[in-house]
Amino acid sequence: MIEFTEEQLELQSMVREFANEVVDPAAYEADRTKTLPMAVVKQMGEMGLFGLPFPEEYGGQGGTYVELCLAIEELARVDQSIAVTLEAGVGLGAMPIFRSGTEEQKQHWLPRLTSGEALAGFGLTEAEAGSDAGATRTTARLEGGEWVIDGSKQFITNSGTPITELVTVTAVTGRDDSNKAELSAILVPSGTPGFTVEPAYDKVGWHASDTHPLTFQGARVPEENLLGERGRGFANFIQTLDEGRVAFAALGTGAAQGCLDEAIAYAKSRKVFGRPIGANQHIAFTLARMEARVHQARLATYDAAFRLVSGQPFKKQASIAKMVASEAAMDNARDATQIFGGYGFMNEYRVARHYRDSKVIEIGEGTTEVQLMIIARELGFS
Repeated sequence: MIEFTEEQLELQSMVREFANEVVDPAAYEADRTKTLPMAVVKQMGEMGLFGLPFPEEYGGQGGTYVELCLAIEELARVDQSIAVTLEAGVGLGAMPIFRSGTEEQKQHWLPRLTSGEALAGFGLTEAEAGSDAGATRTTARLEGGEWVIDGSKQFITNSGTPITELVTVTAVTGRDDSNKAELSAILVPSGTPGFTVEPAYDKVGWHASDTHPLTFQGARVPEENLLGERGRGFANFIQTLDEGRVAFAALGTGAAQGCLDEAIAYAKSRKVFGRPIGANQHIAFTLARMEARVHQARLATYDAAFRLVSGQPFKKQASIAKMVASEAAMDNARDATQIFGGYGFMNEYRVARHYRDSKVIEIGEGTTEVQLMIIARELGFS
């Protein structure tokens, strides 16, 4: 049984009201124009959402990943682009600095990231290195007290917004005696000469989410911009992804809930042959299956979240939650669109946007196949 504190329930209620009254009305236009609504992002910062799981000493709210998941879930009900802006801003932007940064790096970067005044991206994926991070081709070499970075990254969220101030980049910084790549993480501020944020992608969904490829051509940053220990980049980003999958599962849960909410309301109001379509057993049973998927996704998500914040092993549970929630989002989006019929194919309807948006939840932060691989390994099968 999931039990939230009174404070957590108050946060959930506050974010739900914000999602309904502020995010939802702006969602269609943001999707249509493929523009991240910065006024909405600013309000999220003022509400403290970007600082939820960080200590107050760095400008945070002193909460945990549970509070973050509650906020992401409520936002994802109405607009996945806004939800992933928060998820990536916290989990991929600020959290690596909090987990691995020096005290100087934390003091310098975190207050603006936790307040939502600034955003950061996490440059991991490349053309031939996503699930196989060991295939990273981006390099960084020390020269005159500076890291010189060359390479490219793909699909990087929050990397080109008006308030993006840095990107953490994984790069090969050397090789061991067996010629195995030494991966490290390096902080690259926006505007660094040689660092180019390429034009935004033309995506199937998540139209309002800021996503760009990045290019590095002799980009130079100070040696002290190394994040964590040299050669520990692989271990650090594995921790980042494990934690991020819990938040990503909350996004999937919220999307699945949003589809269910819309489908229930439509099934009660839409009449065919003189009665609501929900009176048909097929529609009622479809809604029942959608409810079951949401329930399963939510249980898996918060089981992983509570394990994370209590210091218990959660790697397997995070992968289970991410897989179950992403599949629930995609399946519920498909069923909701079918219930809406022709209206479900019109972008001004939320279910149509969920139908386009939900597919990437099965891909981002580790595909379903990667989650199955992790779960199998946790069961003792390599």
